[in-house]
Amino acid sequence: MFESIVSFASRGLTQASWGTWVIFGLVVTQLTIFTMTLYLHRSQSHRGVEFHPALAHFFRFWSWFSTGINTKEYVAIHRKHHAKCETDEDPHSPQVYGLNKVLFDGVDLYRTASLNREDMDKYGIGAPDDWIERKLYTPYTILGVGMFLVLNFLLFGVVGIALWAMQMIWIPFWAAGVVNGVGHWWGYRNFETADTATNLTPWAIWLGGEELHNNHHAFPSSSKFALRKFEFDIGWAAIRTFETLGLAKVLRVAPSLDIRPNVSLPDADTAKAVLAHRFHVMSDYFRGVIAPTLREEAGRAGAGIKDLPRKLRLALGNGGRWLDASSRERLTAFTEKHPQLRTVCEFRARLAALTEQRSGRNADSMIDALREWCVEAEATGIRALGDFAARLKGYRLQGDAV
Repeated sequence: MFESIVSFASRGLTQASWGTWVIFGLVVTQLTIFTMTLYLHRSQSHRGVEFHPALAHFFRFWSWFSTGINTKEYVAIHRKHHAKCETDEDPHSPQVYGLNKVLFDGVDLYRTASLNREDMDKYGIGAPDDWIERKLYTPYTILGVGMFLVLNFLLFGVVGIALWAMQMIWIPFWAAGVVNGVGHWWGYRNFETADTATNLTPWAIWLGGEELHNNHHAFPSSSKFALRKFEFDIGWAAIRTFETLGLAKVLRVAPSLDIRPNVSLPDADTAKAVLAHRFHVMSDYFRGVIAPTLREEAGRAGAGIKDLPRKLRLALGNGGRWLDASSRERLTAFTEKHPQLRTVCEFRARLAALTEQRSGRNADSMIDALREWCVEAEATGIRALGDFAARLKGYRLQGDAV
């Protein structure tokens, strides 16, 4: 009898081997990641995809059962993050709180944000509010993870408790910590977004596609995060599988950008494409205009430009938005010494203003402003700037803007 109790406590009802423990751990953590990225993030927060009610409720149940995350709270906190990104009101910006705080204590930031009931009501609109949400999932968040702990112990004994503990830290570390923290601190950027969001890696199957954070911030409503040929979004692969099975309906994806040749002046198609792809436009401008101009200036001026810190060179792509006052002054002084570089930076600022100040601007005035910008850019005689203006005229969308 005693031996049976010891055997049960050590290995549970299954008496499973270490291989089963590993498989179980991988399955439940990945299921939790998929629940977060597919349901809480892409479906509920951004409405990029709609799932069959049965699948949607399974995701909602699994979120409650395996993490204790409340759908409305997640939705509200994430939407506020996008609305107030990198400001003092951002619930979890490493630019505000520091990388270590977000990386290792993101759960505390999440918990603090969830206590603001006004924000929960304002940003959580549209989240589930049915009987089971009001009577079970919201008031008894601890019950779900408690039941999950008991289940793990029954299945695997004390090893099950360790597996449960791993499950409890998986989302807080990888999602709340790594994606929200490192994903606004280090990585590569496809788009010059108005925040510091980065892509951590072109692919990382254990993050569900969330590693493509810069792409997501460029097109928040897109249900597909991979936007370049070498990127892979496992979450999108899951969505397409569910769509094939009739369990999902894709509502929005990022529009593709088409370049029409030999367009003499910007038109309505150009304006729509520039607004929808405004971050892509600014990234193209840095790569196609500012970077070549820097190289030309370096060829003429020598070490003066080559000695400019990489941080300041990259800051030319966003107008020094994230520099401190001292670094911004140094960058301004540097560009003043190089007239051609100063000119292309001024045109960048004007183009950025066109794409950012959309409220109150009708279609005709936007088209006129783009035409004026292109004519003046070509008149500068700066080859890279003229080539970019010619390319810009031909912009056209393929797909639905998000």
